[in-house]
Amino acid sequence: MKRRKFLQSSIILAGGAVWANGATAEEAKPVTAARLPAWKGFNLLDKFTLRGNKPYVEQDFAWMAAWGFDFVRLPMDYRCWTDSDDPHKLDEQVLADIDQVVEWGKQYNIHVNINLHRAPGYCVNPPKEPLDLWTSQEALDQFCFQWKTFARRYKGIPNDRVSFDLLNEPANIKEETYAHIVRETVNAIRAEDAERLIVADGLRWGRAPVMSLADLKIAQSTRGYDPMRISHHKASWISGSDQWEEPTWPLKLGNQIWDKKRLQEEVIQPFKQLEAKGVGVHVGEWGAHNRTPHDVAVAWMKDFLELWRDAGWGWAVWNLRGSFGIVDSRRDDVKYEDFHGHALDKKMLELLLSFVKK
Repeated sequence: MKRRKFLQSSIILAGGAVWANGATAEEAKPVTAARLPAWKGFNLLDKFTLRGNKPYVEQDFAWMAAWGFDFVRLPMDYRCWTDSDDPHKLDEQVLADIDQVVEWGKQYNIHVNINLHRAPGYCVNPPKEPLDLWTSQEALDQFCFQWKTFARRYKGIPNDRVSFDLLNEPANIKEETYAHIVRETVNAIRAEDAERLIVADGLRWGRAPVMSLADLKIAQSTRGYDPMRISHHKASWISGSDQWEEPTWPLKLGNQIWDKKRLQEEVIQPFKQLEAKGVGVHVGEWGAHNRTPHDVAVAWMKDFLELWRDAGWGWAVWNLRGSFGIVDSRRDDVKYEDFHGHALDKKMLELLLSFVKK
């Protein structure tokens, strides 16, 4: 399909000024931690690791905007811009790449969510950090320094354009330990920019709401990776996943069944209880790795999308380009469509677009 015809089939252009959340200027209301728009989009991985550190790509924003998406999350490795010998010495050339994303966000009406995937003292992925954020004051000081830097840098930019997601997927640690780190960091940010929209990932790798932070007036981010037998089938970084049987959806594991009802009860409902306390919720990551059969992945995704639509929550697929994404995902069981020299998973894109507010 030619680009013009495809875009015409995927886009509805509304009259009037359009805000980042898809509403007209007359309909839009201020963005707060208690009232998050249902932003929908993707994670961009250009600074996900130090080894992969490279500038972001404007083409991604042009595509997302044309399709109707309005959100990007930037899971980043702080080492990309931080001197390895001096944690308070930052590389302005690399930080300028993030500034550019903020500008593209404004240009393309896409909200930019800045996240430390690897932070001083913690990362869900190896290698282990030399300091421990949960026990080291030095690590906490460095963590706060990073966020104070971003707070000063983007002070005054409206919350409908930029938000901060403090730390990717804290593990199964004590809630009081995590809450202490979050509160200290939020205080550091608010000392620089009292109005910035702040998000904290849930505990247990984003799966468990943190009720003790409900009074802090920050939002929380959850995940859409359950069950992992669907989302991470044969993922090389998940030990033993290459031994899992090929999944189906619904998924039967022994005497247990994962289906839409169980997703509602175990994944959605706990965060709805958090939301009832005045805390906005967003799904910061979700999707299925390219070794999951495509039809299974699409059926599972559709159930999650319906649940999030009913909950009023937005979401961000783990990547746009890559094994979880709609572009260059390298699945063996998909008939891709050529799109500017890239392989486009049109079926998955059309599913996502059917849940994007026009």
